[in-house]
Amino acid sequence: MKSRSLMMTAALLAASCVAQAQTVVKHLQPNESSPIANGVWAGDTLYLSGQLASPVTPADPAKGTAAVYGDTKAQSLSALKKIQALLKEQGLDMKDVVKMTVFLAGDPAKDNKLDFAGLQASYTQFFGTKDQPNKPARSAVQVAALAAPWALVEIEVIAVKSK
Repeated sequence: MKSRSLMMTAALLAASCVAQAQTVVKHLQPNESSPIANGVWAGDTLYLSGQLASPVTPADPAKGTAAVYGDTKAQSLSALKKIQALLKEQGLDMKDVVKMTVFLAGDPAKDNKLDFAGLQASYTQFFGTKDQPNKPARSAVQVAALAAPWALVEIEVIAVKSK
């Protein structure tokens, strides 16, 4: 009988610990019709979806001109600025980024070669600077293509809220 009581006490204690350890998850929906979240909070960790560049020059339907997104450097800078803004909305900053994954497509203007130097030129404006010396762990991979036909860069990050 005593061992049964001890087992019940242990089971209740374990259940209590599990209940306390559950992580709160919050999805950041850009709008109700979007098929993906901009990011997901899991406890103190924010997982941001991959960000593409905004146009350097918007499309002009009246003139029949397409949007211009720029080269790898311009697209990287644009994507990093979007990430910075999304982090700021959540009370975070680039210093809170602990992991970054960069997807790079070959640039047709560079004979479909990867422009890693263009990525680095923009990246070093946000990480490893005098004002923001933190550098995240980072992976950069070349892909055959990204979802948007004009896209040369997509960047996703994981950030952690410091306590």
